[in-house]
Amino acid sequence: MASKRRIAIVAHDICMVAGAWFLAYLTRYNFQLSTIAWPVLWQTLPVVITLQGLILWRFGLYRGVWRFASVPDLWNILRAAALGVFAIALTEFLINRLTGIPRTIFLLYPMYLVLLLGAPRLGYRIWKDYRQGMLNGANSKRVLILGAGRAGEMLARDMRRDGSYIPVGFLDDQPTLKGFKVHNLPVLGTIESLPEIAQDHALDLVIIALPSATTAQMRRVVEICEQAGIEFRTLPSLHDLGAGQPTVAEVREVNIEDLLGRTPITLDWNRISKGLAGQTVLVSGGGGSIGSELCRQIARLRPAAMVLFENNEYNLFEIERELRGKHPDLVLHAYLGDVRDRASVVRAFERFQPQMVFHAAAYTHVPMLESQAREAVRNNVLGTRLMAQTADRFGCNVFVMISTDKAVNPANVMGASKRVAEIYCQSFAKRSRTRFITVRFGNVLGSAGSVIPIFQKQIKAGGPVTVTHPDITRYFMTIPEASQLIMQAAVMGEGGEIFVLDMGEPVRIGYLAEQMIRLSGKTPGEDIEIVHTGLRPGEKFYEELFYAQEEYKTTGHDKILLAHSVVIDWSMLTADVRAIEDAVERYDEGEVHRLLKRIVPELAAQQSISNVVPFERASV
Repeated sequence: MASKRRIAIVAHDICMVAGAWFLAYLTRYNFQLSTIAWPVLWQTLPVVITLQGLILWRFGLYRGVWRFASVPDLWNILRAAALGVFAIALTEFLINRLTGIPRTIFLLYPMYLVLLLGAPRLGYRIWKDYRQGMLNGANSKRVLILGAGRAGEMLARDMRRDGSYIPVGFLDDQPTLKGFKVHNLPVLGTIESLPEIAQDHALDLVIIALPSATTAQMRRVVEICEQAGIEFRTLPSLHDLGAGQPTVAEVREVNIEDLLGRTPITLDWNRISKGLAGQTVLVSGGGGSIGSELCRQIARLRPAAMVLFENNEYNLFEIERELRGKHPDLVLHAYLGDVRDRASVVRAFERFQPQMVFHAAAYTHVPMLESQAREAVRNNVLGTRLMAQTADRFGCNVFVMISTDKAVNPANVMGASKRVAEIYCQSFAKRSRTRFITVRFGNVLGSAGSVIPIFQKQIKAGGPVTVTHPDITRYFMTIPEASQLIMQAAVMGEGGEIFVLDMGEPVRIGYLAEQMIRLSGKTPGEDIEIVHTGLRPGEKFYEELFYAQEEYKTTGHDKILLAHSVVIDWSMLTADVRAIEDAVERYDEGEVHRLLKRIVPELAAQQSISNVVPFERASV
């Protein structure tokens, strides 16, 4: 069927070429061809058809589909007509020095050719669009597009072609656009006027076509949509769209990342690629939220090999399968091991000889670890020590430890254990040829065990949504953003640094819960209750990114800050870590707590403060 259609199109275009040449002659001779002109016309026609047909083929006029003919097709026709008339004139000059051919023919012919090739294509598309619209009109949704820029314009055009939506107009915050038309659709006003416009135009849906909008702008637009009480969708951000063009298929629901994420970061990909390409990279905790995303990002940079070091069999299986599917040429080793198992860790380093290590394996559940300090330090402290010592023993170039903002003035065992790991790596860097680098950041959106999946399950179940305290705040960052900044810090560090990722402004967890409820189409406090349950053991009202004495400074990247090194007595530190190891062997949790407070005295201070913070249980 497709070949028959292509033959028909070729035949049509050949006829149009002959027709354009014929019309050019008729026009030149005022539609009264002389006995001299006729023979010349017929003699030149085979040359015209052959040359112009080949040029039309070369410009891809037969690869396109008339149903979707557009500006690129017209541009190809114009170029083909211009090149064709030049080729015809040159060939006829070489054959007979243009004897008997009026020069005006070479001006008239391309104009007729563009008209005869372009008009049928345009007419066919208009007819198909109209017919599709008639078929789908009964089920189509009336849509208002927020944003009359390039994305909105392309979306409106695709809607008309698709037929499942009927665009009725635009709203845009540029006052000068009001009253103008885009694709014959009016710009009805500013986005603030949405509630009134929605009532006047019987809208079914609003689509936010602002892919370059900042988080603050998206929050404002979403609030206006909620006030209007109308269903809304959005286009992905510019970062997510990439080189693609906005289409109806790209339209999706607004998610919480749209409201909490920030302007896409700019990375020095050239430097990152040079630092990682050709290296054997080991990622501990490679099946976790951060570890798996690190693996995805690193796999794109052509490492010599990648080692996925993970103790969760299912997570390891999933990330290995994903990476093998997307990167079939990647040398990939899935290694089931535990960072606390000396034999397993040493075997992995002996076998694969990694040159870079990203240590993302950690226990991170604050309330659970508060009552299981032994397991927290066994994994986060002793596991980190074992990985660091083994990396040093086998001559790794770089060791990157993934830390957390909970390590700053920690009020819980998890934060204190990560702080000890920070101190150990920072101090060990002074005694090793391996570059030990620590990267510290806050919560990541959607990570395993984070608040967002919990809220999603509670909303799906009909509530209530549980928030520990109405004033509690946290820093948030997307998983890809955190992973990319970790890689940037890895190639920036000289060794011994603690890099801190700029997390923007902290977000009130109550606001997060309210927005997630609204995005699900419910009303907080009416459809789904928000219940305040009180601070959990080890939980703080707010997190910090720096100690006061760290005196942070900027780096070459505006999203990465550098914490000033704190000098620690190495012999005392190693003695305390050995004492922790002895307490772990004896399962002496009391001694583990005492040693944590000795190494990280801020833990005792924060816990004493948290014990006197009053709280009244309430619900809304």
